[in-house]
Amino acid sequence: MSTTPQRILLGVSGGIAAYKAADLVRRLRERGAQVRVVLTENAERFVTALTFQALSGEPVRTSLWDSAAEASMGHIELARWAQRVLIAPASADLIARLAQGQADDLLTTLCLATEAPLFLAPAMNRVMWEHPAVQANLATLVERGAVLLGPDAGGQACGETGAGRMWEPAAIADAVVTPDPDPEAAAVLAGRRLLLTAGPTVEDLDPVRYLGNRSSGRMGYAVAAEAQRLGMRVTLVSGPVNLPVPAGVERIAVRSAEQMLAAVTDRVAQSDLFIATAAVADFRPREASLEKIKKRGDGGLTLELVQNPDILAEVAARQDRPFVVGFAAETHEVERYARDKLERKRLDMIAANRVGEEGSGFDADCNALTVLWPEGRHEIARADKAQVARELLAVIAQRFRNRP
Repeated sequence: MSTTPQRILLGVSGGIAAYKAADLVRRLRERGAQVRVVLTENAERFVTALTFQALSGEPVRTSLWDSAAEASMGHIELARWAQRVLIAPASADLIARLAQGQADDLLTTLCLATEAPLFLAPAMNRVMWEHPAVQANLATLVERGAVLLGPDAGGQACGETGAGRMWEPAAIADAVVTPDPDPEAAAVLAGRRLLLTAGPTVEDLDPVRYLGNRSSGRMGYAVAAEAQRLGMRVTLVSGPVNLPVPAGVERIAVRSAEQMLAAVTDRVAQSDLFIATAAVADFRPREASLEKIKKRGDGGLTLELVQNPDILAEVAARQDRPFVVGFAAETHEVERYARDKLERKRLDMIAANRVGEEGSGFDADCNALTVLWPEGRHEIARADKAQVARELLAVIAQRFRNRP
């Protein structure tokens, strides 16, 4: 937990998910944050200012035309006070107004008047979420530096099921309230050069279809963000993901395993550490069709596959190798398979996790790892991936400091 309270301005827009914002205030304060709340006019139709005042211990603002507060330019003072601006839930309407740069109420005015980073936790019906206008507005905001938190998929208040469900308050709080960097890890890793792979690779079958792995890239991006906060110089080689680049991190976008290997090979000699979180496709088609493969009368299709290069093994086999940390995603006998991979590829460390369980691993906000090295192990309990990344880097720092 941070040793200095972080000042978070929570904006609540109109939508049924506004009821979760009350719990979010509690979760933020549990993590040591100081919270001030701004409600939009539509939010007040779902929740009350009194509730948020009781939970936050701070006055709640609802209007730009509060004569008492604005006598001293209160909205500017509030914009300067905030170290982070979090909007949860972020409705489709509010997202559109932010993308257009409107300042027609207190919350949108604050978003334009502050220099604090903006976090958005969208919540809306699945059809609204998928609408091109909403996606275009979000892309605009992400390009400007906004951080997107979610949404999840699941049951919705309208009775439908799909993407558009707001993240749970605890996950949002973990993503927004950032603990101070671990001083011991920073002392070891600050200034070091980290080369990191993340996300999936995809192998084209034809111009329409591909083979790939189920990886959102969240774990790798969380490691990249935490490493940068520790003072490392981070290069992130990433397969196709829908995630913002962590501040201060250099990202190299790739698509296939061969492209990822080429990017890694170009930079590994200048790196002190290599962490391979990417879910690299093991195989690729021997030849990709230049035209879309059509269905056949018998309904069958035979593909000839060849094995992709083993990026992790190639890095570990180099004479000038950096400190090498691998990842192993397994469905059963996790530690046995991970330790075999550690020894067979001669890695310095490996982080293993069980996939296929709901709420953890691929496409999830949380993870749990078993970290192994030749003479030891360390368990990282299930937590938000940002917290898992912090603990993982702390363990890596200890091993890196004591390396032969």
